[in-house]
Amino acid sequence: MNENSPRTEQRGVSPAALLVAGAFFMEFLDGTVIATALPDMATSFGVQAVALNVGISAYLITLAVLIPASGWIADRFGARRIFSLALAIFTLASVFCGLATSVDGFVAMRILQGTGGALMVPVGRLAVLRTTPKHQLITAIATLTWPALVAPIIGPPLGGFITSYASWRWIFFINVPLGLLAIVLALRIIPDIRDESRRPFDLPGFVATSVAMVSLVYAMETLGAGHARLSVSLGLFTLGIAAFLFAVRHFRRAAWPMIRLDALQIPTFRVTLYGGSLFRAAISAVPFLLPLLFQVGFGMDPFHAGLLVLAVFVGNLTIKPATTPLIRWLGFRKLLLINGMLNVLALLACAWLTPSTPVWVTLVMLYLGGVFRSIQFTGVSTLAFADVPSGQMSYANTLFSTATQLAVGLGITLGAIGIRLGEKVAEGFALTTIPGISFRLAFVFIALICLAGMVDTLTLAKEAGSSVSRKAR
Repeated sequence: MNENSPRTEQRGVSPAALLVAGAFFMEFLDGTVIATALPDMATSFGVQAVALNVGISAYLITLAVLIPASGWIADRFGARRIFSLALAIFTLASVFCGLATSVDGFVAMRILQGTGGALMVPVGRLAVLRTTPKHQLITAIATLTWPALVAPIIGPPLGGFITSYASWRWIFFINVPLGLLAIVLALRIIPDIRDESRRPFDLPGFVATSVAMVSLVYAMETLGAGHARLSVSLGLFTLGIAAFLFAVRHFRRAAWPMIRLDALQIPTFRVTLYGGSLFRAAISAVPFLLPLLFQVGFGMDPFHAGLLVLAVFVGNLTIKPATTPLIRWLGFRKLLLINGMLNVLALLACAWLTPSTPVWVTLVMLYLGGVFRSIQFTGVSTLAFADVPSGQMSYANTLFSTATQLAVGLGITLGAIGIRLGEKVAEGFALTTIPGISFRLAFVFIALICLAGMVDTLTLAKEAGSSVSRKAR
């Protein structure tokens, strides 16, 4: 492994971590900001707004296919080169998305954008993980996680603002100066790490994971959107699970697998992958459910609903400086258990909101929810790599990135399923006259999912992750 930036070990937050976080924010924001622009885009293309959902699906599926291969690509060609190339692809695709005049052209460019995004996120994280000392890992991971927390919250209102006062095309054009600046900086400060062993490309593993990821992501998309028969979704889930099981069997037997599963033998990584994925799925449903609760359930206009949801963003942001001291004070196990329960309570609190709830009460509840969400997200993401040896970091990062992508897709699906279950419960108990009841019951559903994700945390040792937290045993 070649590392050209030893200076990064002397700093709390390296320039590379800040640059990667900025690129992450651009990529995550782009995935959420177009939601409110779909009606205007549909008018430009002369189609129904629902027809543009394929653009979102194409982007997600491209990510799902290429993320498992990102570790091998970075090891072979070097993190600096691939990260810079990913930025270039993403920026170029943004230009063409903004210039698109048809749905087909737009979808093709979203696929190209997904190619850049699939390489950008895991390769950027890998570059930071491999060059950050264990005792500085909490700060580095906290820097890398804020885009995933913030972008889904501010994306929809930002998209609505740009669309209202400029044009939906500027949602994509705004990436150009940011992308060009990021490319210049990446070529200067991203470490040129790579694996000198030159392992061969695992084609069977790539095909199996591609089939599994495409099937599972598309099944979750169709189930959540409700535009396919249940038999189609179940068929895709069955195919995806079969391909996934084949891939796991192949990875355990192949001499040069695309993804080594050795990291699953590390208790801290295993817990954060399994239970952590349920947590990530649960919080991924929040940006989907809150606007629906306020707008559809309570009859608010998009602007005021967006302002309320921004309270979650404020909570995410203001707690960041305190996250590292909290982890060092409590240790990972105690923090994740206490804060995990607070996350569950914050989700349940959303089920008690009504149109007559005072605004200040709603803001405080959403703010605290953002605080707990941010702490848990940083804690889980840091603990995942706390005990992973440097030689296994590439494989562990690829596995973690793949699980995260599935969890995000699952979160939106769980939110949609929760709404449907809420409708059934409301009808069965004659509660349909209660404003927003189906959305409120959906929050109860995802709170239970979040609670289930905490079970694994109970198996952690008291000193889990102590090399990172530096908490005395």
